[in-house]
Amino acid sequence: MITSQLLAYVATSIFCILKVSAVDKFIAAVYEHAVVLPNTSLTPVSCEEALALMKLNLDLLQRAITSAAKQGAHIIVTPEDGIYGWNFTRETIYPYLEDIPDPRENWIPCNDPNRFGHNPVQERLSCLAKNNSIYVVANIGDKKPCNASDPQCPIDGRYQYNTDVVFDSEGKLAARYHKQNLFTSEEHFNSPKRPEVVTFNTTFGKFGIFTCFDILFHDPAVTLVKDFHVDTILFPTAWMNVLPHLSAVEFHSAWAMGLGVNFLAANLHHPLKEMTGSGIYAPDSPRAFHYDMKTEEGKLLLSQLDSHPPRSVVNWSSYARSIEAYSTESQKFKGIVFFDEFTFVELMGVTGNYTVCHRDLCCHLSYKMSEKRSDEVYALGAFDGLHTVEGNYYLQVCTMLKCETTDLETCGDSVETASTRFEMFSLSGTFGTQYVFPEVLLSEVQLAPAEFQVSNDGRLFSLKPTSGPVLTVTLFGRWYEKDGELNTSSDLKAQALG
Repeated sequence: MITSQLLAYVATSIFCILKVSAVDKFIAAVYEHAVVLPNTSLTPVSCEEALALMKLNLDLLQRAITSAAKQGAHIIVTPEDGIYGWNFTRETIYPYLEDIPDPRENWIPCNDPNRFGHNPVQERLSCLAKNNSIYVVANIGDKKPCNASDPQCPIDGRYQYNTDVVFDSEGKLAARYHKQNLFTSEEHFNSPKRPEVVTFNTTFGKFGIFTCFDILFHDPAVTLVKDFHVDTILFPTAWMNVLPHLSAVEFHSAWAMGLGVNFLAANLHHPLKEMTGSGIYAPDSPRAFHYDMKTEEGKLLLSQLDSHPPRSVVNWSSYARSIEAYSTESQKFKGIVFFDEFTFVELMGVTGNYTVCHRDLCCHLSYKMSEKRSDEVYALGAFDGLHTVEGNYYLQVCTMLKCETTDLETCGDSVETASTRFEMFSLSGTFGTQYVFPEVLLSEVQLAPAEFQVSNDGRLFSLKPTSGPVLTVTLFGRWYEKDGELNTSSDLKAQALG
C-alpha cells in the first residue's frame, strides 16, 4: 500500500511539474537595431579593431535585451548583420568571424568561454542570455576551415557562413543556422552544401529559424512549418523595403498568416538604405509592428503570443473558380511592378466588380470606396510568371493598388501615401499554388490589424471599413515547384535539437 501510494504521488508530481513547465502563452520581443557600421575599407582590420566595433553594437543590444527581460519577455530576436554591419569582402569580414560549434556539444560559453577557442562575441551573448534568463537570438559570422580533400572548399581554405545563433535562458548554445539563400550582395559568405532545417523546443513552443532572403524560398522556410511543425519562426533580417508588395511589415505579417505560425521579425534600422520594419505577428493578426523612416533610433517591441497557435486550411482557388468572370477585357493595360509586367484594369467607380487575368491566373475583386476621388487612381492587377531580378522565383499575384499618379503608366510604382478609404473589399484568384500570402497595407506603410481575414475558400475580405487610406490589397502567391530549381527537400540536413 505504501509503495502504491508513493508511486501515485510521484506520478502526480511529475504530471504537475510538466503541466506547470509548459505554458500556453509567452512574451516575445524583437529589437529593430540602429547598427553602428564599420569604416569602409578594402583591407582587413585587426581582430582587436573588429571586436571593438562589435562591442559597440553589443552594448546597444544589451540595453534592449535587459529591458525586454525586465518586461517579462521569454525570447528576444535581434537583426541580421546587427553586430558588425555590411559592405564586406571575404577578406574584410574575416576578422569579425568566430568558430561556432555544433549546439549538440552542450556548451555554455559564459561558463566555459575557452572550450572552443577565443569566442568573445559568443561569450557575451551567452552571458546576456544567462544573466537575464531570456532566450537571445542573434546573427553573427561562422568560419570553418577546409582543405583540398573537399572539392567545394573555397580557394582561401575556409567556409564563411551568415549565421543565426540562439542562446537559451541558461546561456547554452541552443541552435545554429547557416543562411541558405544568400542575397546578391553576400559574396563574402558561402551557402551550406544542403539547406539546414534548425528547430529547438522550449516550454513555450517549438521554434524554427531562418534569415532574410530565405523567406522567399521553400527550403528551409516552408519545410520548417509543413514538415517540422514549428509554432514560431525566428527571423533576423536586414530587409530593404520594396513597395508595393515587399515592404517588411507587409510581407512578413502576410507570411505568418499564410503559413499559420507566429513570426518574430527583427530588422535593421537604417532609413538611408530603406531598412525599417520589424514586428511580432500571429497567424490571425499583427500583434506589434514598427515602421519608421524619419528617425535614427532603434525600437524594442514586445507582445504576448499563443505558444501553439491554431491553424486553418485554405483552398486558395475555391471561390475564384466557382464564380463567373466580370467582363473587363476591353479595359486592360500593362504596368510594371518591381520589374514584372502585370495585366491591369482601372477601377472606374466608387463601387464595382472586376476581373483581370494573366496566363492561368484570374483575379476577382468586389469593392466599395468611401468616395471616388478625381486625384487618385486604383487598379486591379494580375501576374503569373517567373520573377528574375535579385533572385529567380515564380509568382502568382492578385493585387488592388493605388497608382502613383492619375497616369495609368504609374500603376505599379512605389507609393507610400494615399487618401482613399474603402468601405469593403473582397479579393480572390484562381491560384495554382497553395502558398498564398494575404497583404493589406495602408497609407504611410501601416498595417491594418483585425480589419480583414481570409475565408476557407480563398477570399481576402474586409471585416470593417478600413481605418486608413489603402495602398494595396494583395494575394501574393509563390509557386515553388515552378522556380526551375531542383527539389532538394529529400536531401535536407535536419538539425532538430532538444
